[in-house]
Amino acid sequence: MEVSRKNIENLDDIKTFVNEFYGKVRQDDLIGPIFNNRIEDRWPAHLSKMYTFWETILLGNHTYFGSPFPPHASLPIEQKHFTRWLELFQATIDQFFEGDKADEAKWRAHKMAQMFQFKIKHLQSGQGKSLV
Repeated sequence: MEVSRKNIENLDDIKTFVNEFYGKVRQDDLIGPIFNNRIEDRWPAHLSKMYTFWETILLGNHTYFGSPFPPHASLPIEQKHFTRWLELFQATIDQFFEGDKADEAKWRAHKMAQMFQFKIKHLQSGQGKSLV
């Protein structure tokens, strides 16, 4: 059954893509074990945090308070993991949404992945202080 694509307009839309995306992540052979090992049984709390993060980023409702990088700094991840994360993210957005906010979500995810990779490489190089 094909899902009708729409604009990302409200918190329910954010919840749709976050739930669907992390459902795919949890089942993925490459990145699923990393997320599942780190999050364990705290998925409801993680999803809730992701709702507020994306609601803040895409809808301008400032509901997220935190710093997204530190929880990722020590994960055993490299380029292939970011590539897969982005593939799943983009596929999920494209499955359900279209329009300016959908494009913005994909752009922001791409920029976030780039920045996280840069920061992780810096930390792993041992050159200087943490950028977190």
